[in-house]
Amino acid sequence: MSTQTTLAKDAAARSKAPPGLDAQSTVYRILIAISLVHLFNDSIQSVIPAIFPILKDSMHLTYTQIGWIAFAINFTSSIMQPVVGWFADKKPTPSILPIGMGFTFTGMLLLAFADSYVMVLISVIFVGLGSAAFHPEGSRVSHMAAGQRRGLAQSIFQVGGNAGQSLAPLLTRWIFIPFGLFGAIGFTGIAAMGIAVQLYVARWYGQMLQSGSYLRKQAAARRAPNPALRQKIAAAITILILLVFVRSWYVASIGSFYAFNLKDTFALSTEDAQIYIFLFLAAGALGTFFGGPLADRFGKRNMIFLSMAGAAPLALLLPYANLFWTGVLLTIIGFIMLSSFSVTVVYAQMLIPGKIGTVSGLITGLAFGMGGLGALVLGNWIDVFGVSPVMQICSFLPLIGIFTFLLPSDKLLNRWAQENGSEE
Repeated sequence: MSTQTTLAKDAAARSKAPPGLDAQSTVYRILIAISLVHLFNDSIQSVIPAIFPILKDSMHLTYTQIGWIAFAINFTSSIMQPVVGWFADKKPTPSILPIGMGFTFTGMLLLAFADSYVMVLISVIFVGLGSAAFHPEGSRVSHMAAGQRRGLAQSIFQVGGNAGQSLAPLLTRWIFIPFGLFGAIGFTGIAAMGIAVQLYVARWYGQMLQSGSYLRKQAAARRAPNPALRQKIAAAITILILLVFVRSWYVASIGSFYAFNLKDTFALSTEDAQIYIFLFLAAGALGTFFGGPLADRFGKRNMIFLSMAGAAPLALLLPYANLFWTGVLLTIIGFIMLSSFSVTVVYAQMLIPGKIGTVSGLITGLAFGMGGLGALVLGNWIDVFGVSPVMQICSFLPLIGIFTFLLPSDKLLNRWAQENGSEE
């Protein structure tokens, strides 16, 4: 085939591409759309731990049984996310996006009519499957629409999810406390709106694939690194997984069980305890938004380290604070610790370019899965030792962030991208 013919075909492919594809412009309408769906998805998923006090009282559950519910939703999502990501890397499939939200719709419909512990478990598994289908492909869409602003794009995507998580305590206060589990019926409407937006995003995603440019970029990025770099990348991924593990356990301790600690320590009602969890999660959403642009400017490894090291001393103080300072500390800790949420995803994508779905599923899947495993273990510990002692133990977790210094520098990440011929 002649060079002119090849160029003509490439030009024809580019003409089919959505605006901004070849110019590497940031497609904000798609980023906002996928972030909105992320808000829908994570607000629905996050009401599960937020309603634990209601489930415990209405079904007379133990903390261990509560831990199994958290494990069911988070570990389902954890196992399936890398699988979905691996499949989509091999065969990108835009229809996964609305199908995933359909699973979430089904889960909330079942939860609204759940009359037993087993039915609750089945319901949350469906919600977990919906989240597993959404996150790897949602991250891929963010990657496609990012242009040259990768950190900002991932922050826009992730801030939707963290904002959704922050709403869960308020939704519990306004919906589940007055109406019980039947309040879940309202979330089927949110899931239906998510399906509609996903159809719009999937159409754009399909246009990207038809243009051929995205697949060519991914194929170029998949070239194997040299052996020395391969060893460094494997070590870096291991450290990154450890950091995700630690952060997820700490966030799970706050999101799943700290409301119980507030009720025991300060005699707060369930409704009032939810406000403090909201402060932590809402501040985390704000931190997620600022974390990406700050990482673009000051370095991704630096941002990951600061998010852990900055939160560590405050986390150690939290179990001993009075009610006022508990609110202040939860807000600051949430902002600092979750500022690296999107950064770790982008960092992992740069370590293993060309496998956006697999890497995103691995990192975000681990975040949910390790949080679920942590909730299960913490639930068992709380049954044995009580809430307050376990919260004191969890306050030491952010100290493990010191291992961030073992991650490769941003310069090495850029070198790997250049040697690999990728455009990361």
